[in-house]
This record gives sequence, C-alpha cells and structure tokens, in this order.
Amino acid sequence: MPLTNSLSVLQQFVQAFFVVGFTEELSKYLIVLLFAQRLKEFNEPFDGIVYAVMVSMGFAATENIFYVMESGPTTALLSAFTAIPAHATFGILMGYFMGKSKFSDKRILLNLTGLGLAILFHGAYDFFLFIDFIPGIWVGAFVSLIIGIILSRKAIKRHQVASHFKD
Repeated sequence: MPLTNSLSVLQQFVQAFFVVGFTEELSKYLIVLLFAQRLKEFNEPFDGIVYAVMVSMGFAATENIFYVMESGPTTALLSAFTAIPAHATFGILMGYFMGKSKFSDKRILLNLTGLGLAILFHGAYDFFLFIDFIPGIWVGAFVSLIIGIILSRKAIKRHQVASHFKD
C-alpha cells in the first residue's frame, strides 16, 4: 500500500472514531444523561434503551434530511436500510448501559461503558465506509452493523426479562 493510502487510512480512522463517532455519540449521550436519565419516568433499566433510541432516531432523521437534500433520493433509500438502523443500534448499546447505571452504584462506569460501546460501533461502521479506496472494505461496515444488531437484541431481551412491568 502506498504511503499516501496509509496516511489516508489513519486519517479516516481518526475521522471515523474521534471526529464523527465521538462527537455524534457524545451529543446523544449528553442529551440522555442530562435530560432523560433524571426523569422520574425513567423508572426501569429498559428506559435507557427507549430514551437513547429516541434521541438516536431524532439525530438520524435530522442527519438524513441533510444527506438527502445534498445527494438525492437514492441516498434516502440506502440510508433507510443502513445508517438509520445503525444509529438505532448505537442507541440500544448505549441505552442498555445507561439504563443499568441509573439503578446501580457504578453509575459513571456503566454510563461511560455505554458511551464507549456506541463510539466503538459507530466508529467501526463509518471507518469501513470512509476508506472507499480499498475495494470491498465496505463489507466491514455491514459486519459491524450485524454484530451490533445481535448485541442489541440480547440487550433488549435482558432488560425485558428483568423488567418489573412485564405481564
């Protein structure tokens, strides 16, 4: 691989994980932490998933509007099956731990674990899409999304089983 592509891979790594993944997930995290997690209605761990996904979907919808205005309806269709589910997945992973943290004495650790996991999956998803000069590498984005979906399903089931609101 030429030196310029090596630099580009490093630059795309920094862009994906530290610029996009970190800033987007931190903004969602802060909204859940500062507004939702303090509500009296946030009264069981599953609520962490609910609030984090709602914030993530609002973010994804806003982001998608800008992408569609810039790139057209094909982008909307592609985003509907990739970026939007990805944002939901990142929200579930973050919300799982934020829900646990509200009812734990390890609040900071659990909250930061959720944030870190969301950044990790967001960064991985974007990184594989950003390095478009390596043929076929985009498959990594779908692999990270599928792993995120599998983990998200497990997180949802764990909180559902533990819910005191179940039948």
